[in-house]
Amino acid sequence: MWWKRRQPAERSMNCVQVARVLQAYLDAETDEVTARRVAAHTEDCRRCGLEVETYRKIKKALTRGTEPDADAVERLRGFAEGLLGPGTDGEGTEQTPGA
Repeated sequence: MWWKRRQPAERSMNCVQVARVLQAYLDAETDEVTARRVAAHTEDCRRCGLEVETYRKIKKALTRGTEPDADAVERLRGFAEGLLGPGTDGEGTEQTPGA
């Protein structure tokens, strides 16, 4: 074949895959390959990058012992619901009935 197959460490992640490991990533509990893949995705994906910022704001507030910003919590809830809502196949793509 004329193209090179990417190594697993170089393969990109989609938003649903990132959402599944985001907490572990933010807590530095992922392996190095996963951490690099998540970091690459959140640098390229505005939506997921904003969610990283939101998680960090909430985590910082909880660490300080203060109430997290209500808007940040609501934004995080909306992000999760958008990823896992009806009409997706769990990979962030729409399903067509009967497909």
